Amino acid sequence: MTRWPDEPAVYDRGRTSVDTITADWLWEHVRLGCVPPEEVRALKSDVPSITAHAYSTHGRLDGARLLALYERGYTIRLGNLQRCMATVGRLCREIQQETGYSNYVHAFMTPTGKQGLSHHWDQQMAVIVQLEGVKRWELWAPVVSAPMRAYNDSGRVWREEWVDDWERRGADQVVLLEPGQSLLVPRGWIHNPLVPKDGGKDSVHLTFAIRERTPFWLAEQLLDSAIEDPELRRVIRPRDLLGPGLPDHLDQVRQRLVDHLSGVDVAALAEQVSRSALTDLEYTT
Repeated sequence: MTRWPDEPAVYDRGRTSVDTITADWLWEHVRLGCVPPEEVRALKSDVPSITAHAYSTHGRLDGARLLALYERGYTIRLGNLQRCMATVGRLCREIQQETGYSNYVHAFMTPTGKQGLSHHWDQQMAVIVQLEGVKRWELWAPVVSAPMRAYNDSGRVWREEWVDDWERRGADQVVLLEPGQSLLVPRGWIHNPLVPKDGGKDSVHLTFAIRERTPFWLAEQLLDSAIEDPELRRVIRPRDLLGPGLPDHLDQVRQRLVDHLSGVDVAALAEQVSRSALTDLEYTT
């Protein structure tokens, strides 16, 4: 809690409460249609992702159709399990109570010798919890600094030539993750996960995505407190928004913010910010 990791690391966790989650348990939720179809993805590294219409009927998840895709080599991703599975929801709340970071969990089920997602990086730290089978993780150091959804997101700044370079020089780290092990991947680290052909068993893992708080988040909390100023809640007329006087209005608002922030009782606000860290669920880094 006093030192935050900046390189990947593997942990032997032994058997914990998370290991009560099995492939059979996840597939039962699929068969019964207990996972919202909009939270499900069928992924294959060499083909585009398909839409939920391919595995849903009348707005419900169609387990038989999803299983057919799995048998054709697709990785099945069940997203945001904390929203529909109480066991996972409790784990996520416990993580947030310990760290102040909101988080979510995706499950990935990949057939032997297949690959769902290929090279990419995430905008939050990920803890990969291997439950069944073996998964190979090829890892490269970040090519961008401290990515966020609105800045240095992999989808925004991606360059295809990067993949050729990574493959040519080889991975900085290679991890064969086995059941009972967890892999921590700091945000920004490129990873290319796949299930080896000789793995002997289909892979099932959970990804705990940890939404780390940042100084930008604290700035957002400070800015939110400015809503108490009635001058900052008044209407901006269209002619002021679209006319030549806009720079003057921006300057006035900037000064108003400076005046407001100079008078903020940071000790009182800190109590509110701590409560938000423990209760806000959907913050996106």
